[in-house]
Amino acid sequence: MSGEREVLNAYASDENGNINADGKHTTLVLAVSPNKPIASPIQYFRGSGNNWVDYKLTVINTATQNIWNKEVYRDFPLINQFDLTGKYTHKDVTMSYASFSPKKSMAKAPLLIWLHGGGEGGTDPLIPIIGNRAANYASEEIQSIFEGAYVLAPQCPGAWMHNKSGSSTHGEEDDIYNEGLMALIENYVNTHPGIDKNRIYLGGCSNGGYMTLKLILKHPSYFTAGFISSLAYQSEYITDDQIASIKNVPLWFVHSKDDKTTLAEKTVIPVYNRLKAAGASDLYFSFYDHVKDITGVYGGDNFSYNGHWSWVYLHANECRLDIDGKPVKVNNIPVNIMQWLSFQKK
Repeated sequence: MSGEREVLNAYASDENGNINADGKHTTLVLAVSPNKPIASPIQYFRGSGNNWVDYKLTVINTATQNIWNKEVYRDFPLINQFDLTGKYTHKDVTMSYASFSPKKSMAKAPLLIWLHGGGEGGTDPLIPIIGNRAANYASEEIQSIFEGAYVLAPQCPGAWMHNKSGSSTHGEEDDIYNEGLMALIENYVNTHPGIDKNRIYLGGCSNGGYMTLKLILKHPSYFTAGFISSLAYQSEYITDDQIASIKNVPLWFVHSKDDKTTLAEKTVIPVYNRLKAAGASDLYFSFYDHVKDITGVYGGDNFSYNGHWSWVYLHANECRLDIDGKPVKVNNIPVNIMQWLSFQKK
């Protein structure tokens, strides 16, 4: 695949892209869009998920005919703050993981755990935090809400929902990864004494949403709260006793009505209703009609992403309304999903 990229802006800069009239570098701002696959260095391929492509640029100064086509390095300002060297082996399963440690403070800090979707499995832990912008949990905006938080993003070698035959389970049988994943989480917590064990928050989307609920069902006393987008765990495979066992775990679901991959009527709607009927009180459900362009760059309300991508709202910390359309409140004050999460303690 090849083609031209649109240059939105060009200016003299320092080596970090900051405007500097006397700088020895030139920064180009290039157009990106969900409808411009050529603008992305990673691509989703059915069957193999998100992968890096051999992405090359040739920049030509039409006035001087100078050509730049040699890549020196790639800079990811937010992602560079993550440690991408993590590996953990449990029995015959080895998982990679990305992790972020907050700036040092006197008090212990909470832990945000993110479980990626089905397209981000493999052995490159950069993919799970860049594929859905999960790296945003290390952003100043979200970190400031928690006054510093650890972030852990484990990577499944395959897909969290895989059973022993390699096909997907929706809860009807056991997957092959939950035991090893839980061991990884416990090991990470136990080897990072700065983590507050009373504030361990578990979230995920799609495949990762399935595994989030799976671990909470298996270990309801370990996790402080859960935040789940595009839940893939089907309600019919959850017993009433299991529902009762997690009714006191604070949960916030995020889903879109036009999600054709994880059908709400089979997953999040009945799970939410059953938890409500069981007496769950700290339970919320942001249910969107569509997944809109929240940046306003691609068309705003006139542009809809794939309905499965409700994690767009989650990672951007845009979730504020419950299923009835009313603001979620803590101490009678409206909060967004990360603010709500920050109030959760055992």
